[in-house]
Amino acid sequence: MSNKQRKHFISIDTDHVQSLNVALTYNIKQENFDSASHKNPLLKKFNYSSEISVDTFAEWDTEETIFAVRDALALYHNVTLVEADNDVFHHFNQLRPDIVFNIAEGFNGSSRESQIPAMLEFLNIPYTGSDPVTLAICLDKSRTKEILSYHKIPNPKFKIFSEPLKDNHIGLSFPLIVKPIAEGSSKGIFESSFVNNFSELNREINRITKEYGESALVEEFLSGREFTIAILGNGDEAKVLPIVELKHDVFPKGTLPIYSYEAKWILDTRETPMEVFDCPAKLPPDLYSKIEETCRKTYNILRCKDWSRIDIRLDSSGIPNVIEINPLPGILPNPVDNSCFPKAARTAGIDYNQMINSVLNAARKRYEI
Repeated sequence: MSNKQRKHFISIDTDHVQSLNVALTYNIKQENFDSASHKNPLLKKFNYSSEISVDTFAEWDTEETIFAVRDALALYHNVTLVEADNDVFHHFNQLRPDIVFNIAEGFNGSSRESQIPAMLEFLNIPYTGSDPVTLAICLDKSRTKEILSYHKIPNPKFKIFSEPLKDNHIGLSFPLIVKPIAEGSSKGIFESSFVNNFSELNREINRITKEYGESALVEEFLSGREFTIAILGNGDEAKVLPIVELKHDVFPKGTLPIYSYEAKWILDTRETPMEVFDCPAKLPPDLYSKIEETCRKTYNILRCKDWSRIDIRLDSSGIPNVIEINPLPGILPNPVDNSCFPKAARTAGIDYNQMINSVLNAARKRYEI
């Protein structure tokens, strides 16, 4: 990346801002929990009745992340922490902040990421990030893909199954990737999700429908390079941050070239980090521009607001395909952790505190606060 490009990204102003009363709403990741449903106090806290699995809390944020976001906002504003639990509506109604910084992922149902923004709209309280409609669509991978396909934005050929197949006429070419239809943070995507035949496919469809209580998204596997792209801002002012490449060749021998739950949360840890990302990605200018254009189009078509991260994979012809949209991107604060949005921001010359306040300021501008 040239110095000229780098300066373009640094031009986000977080100085001379008027102090606000900001509520930070979140779900905190449970590092140690009893998976037996009848013993877990969280189930009562969130009106949840199903069993808790190994990846139940994958989307939620650690205490370290929540406090880092709080401290970044507190550089300029008065910050109150509001956990997104059963009492959150009452707390918002009593608190009445000027704006809410929303990183809550929710707990129940395929519209869970929409629930906090919907409450805030009911209460007429401004908030950061995308609205309930966009959050619900982006979490439902099939609805996302239908919209992208309508707008002729490339994405892997797919089908949806709510039960195992009764015959071999699937209309897709192996190998395939099988995912839960409405999960994030690699939940439900394991090494076993990469399937080469109908027996393996039915095994994974059955696993997902039983363990996650939702349909399975089955996509043709794209064998090309994989990237993730952070976008910050709105409209013509939205900035595409430096592209991050996921380097499959650094995975341990025998590991599949997919960013599975094992790769994301087990193989790549703070104690045993993998140099799995390259930022900025080393790409020819025309492909770099094509990826940026595809992501910017996707961001606007899905009406994302303030920030999002979009995952891209090249097909056999080298065409960028959208494989995921993350309007509530992961934001681990420690540079040792492989968290792509902060990594892209740092490459652009934007530190963690600036990044968080830039998201808030984008929302302030939208609401004319």
